[in-house]
Amino acid sequence: MHALTDFFTTDYGLLSAAVIAITLGMAGFYARYFITHIREDEARERARLAAQQQ
Repeated sequence: MHALTDFFTTDYGLLSAAVIAITLGMAGFYARYFITHIREDEARERARLAAQQQ
């Protein structure tokens, strides 16, 4: 319990919480960014293959 008190009440604990929050936010952003671009590339490739078959 003392660790949680230190984590949320000291300057080094709050900075650690900020770094953890920023890191998780960046992970979410990059995951969404990569998935979106992978889907776009896949759709573009499928359209290219469909155009070649016609």
